[in-house]
Amino acid sequence: MSVNIKINNAVKKFGENTVISDISVDIKDKELFTLLGPSGCGKTTLLRMIAGFNTIEGGEFYFNEKKINDMEVSRRNIGMVFQNYAIFPHYSVRQNVEFGLRNRKLGKTVITEEADKFLKLMQIYEYRDRKPEQLSGGQQQRVALARALVIKPDVLLMDEPLSNLDAKLRLEMRQVIRDVQKEVGITTVYVTHDQEEAMAISDRIAVMDFGVIQHIGTPQEIYHRPSNMFVATFIGRTNFVDAHYLANEKLVEVGDYSFGVEDISLEKNNDVILSVRPEDFLMREETETSLKGVIKDSFFLGLNTHQLVELQHNKQLVEVIRESSLENKLAVGEKISLSIKGRKINLFSKDNKENLVKRS
Repeated sequence: MSVNIKINNAVKKFGENTVISDISVDIKDKELFTLLGPSGCGKTTLLRMIAGFNTIEGGEFYFNEKKINDMEVSRRNIGMVFQNYAIFPHYSVRQNVEFGLRNRKLGKTVITEEADKFLKLMQIYEYRDRKPEQLSGGQQQRVALARALVIKPDVLLMDEPLSNLDAKLRLEMRQVIRDVQKEVGITTVYVTHDQEEAMAISDRIAVMDFGVIQHIGTPQEIYHRPSNMFVATFIGRTNFVDAHYLANEKLVEVGDYSFGVEDISLEKNNDVILSVRPEDFLMREETETSLKGVIKDSFFLGLNTHQLVELQHNKQLVEVIRESSLENKLAVGEKISLSIKGRKINLFSKDNKENLVKRS
C-alpha cells in the first residue's frame, strides 16, 4: 500500500538557524516526487523529517489521514535508499535483501519467495550469493533498492541515490528506478541536486532554495514557465537579456528588434528581464529589425553546436544552440542575425525577479 503525503507549514531549526521555512506540499499517492536544489537548500533535511530521522519544530506531517510527527521511525513503514548504498558488506546479496523480512519475523518460505521476487525484479538474482565487494556500483544500488522495496513500504525515500555512480551508470539506474517505481506503484520522494536526473524521472518536482520551495510542477511546467529567475537558471540553461515591454502593443523590445507576446501580467510599459533558452533563438536573414550579433566562440557537440554571441546593441553575451551542419558552418568573428521564439520566452520583473508570463 502506498500513501498520500501531506506536509503543512513545516519548520526545521538547528539551534537558532532555521533551515526549513513554512513549507507546505501535497505529494500524491504513487507519485515520484523530487526535491531538487543546490547543496544546503534543505531538501535532505525535509526528507529526513518525513523519515523521522529529524525532529519537527513546526507544522504537521501526514501519511493519508494519519499524523506522523511523533511516530517512531520503525512504525512509519518506509523504505530508504541512501547515497552510499548502506548495504551490509559481510552479508551476501540475498542476505541483504532478506534483512528487513527477517526483522519482521516472517516465515522462511515467505522470506525466500519475496526476496526472489525482488532479486529478479532488480535483475540481480544471478548475483544472489555474491558479497557486495564483488558487485559494481550499479549492482550494489540495485541491492539497496531491492532491500528497501521487499518489505512493501508505504513510502520509498531516496537521498541522492545515484551521486556515487559514473555518468553511464547514472543514466542506466535512473531508468531502472523510474520503471520499478511505476511497476511497484509506491509513493516515492527523491532527493537530488542534478536537474537532468530530476527532469528524467519525476512526475513532479519541487525546486528548493534556502529552505523555501520556489516552484512545484511537472518537469515541462518548470522548464517552460519557471516561477522566478532562480528556477529559470537552476532548471536548464537560459539567457537573461535586458528588454523593454510595451503594454499597449504587447511587444517586447530588445534593441531595434521587437516581437509580440501574450498573457503578460503587466499593464504598463516597463523595463524587464527577458529569458530565452539557447534553443529558442533562430537564425534569420539580416533585416533592419533583426537582433544582430557577432560570434565570439563556438563549441561543436555532435548533434548541436553551441555558440556564444555578443549582441550588437548592448554587448551582452548570449548562448545560441543550433543543429550542426557541414554546409552552414559559422566561424568565430562572423556577424549573424537572430530572431526569438516569442511563445517560448519568459519575462521577469527587475524588482522581485518573478515571472510576468502567466502559466497556461
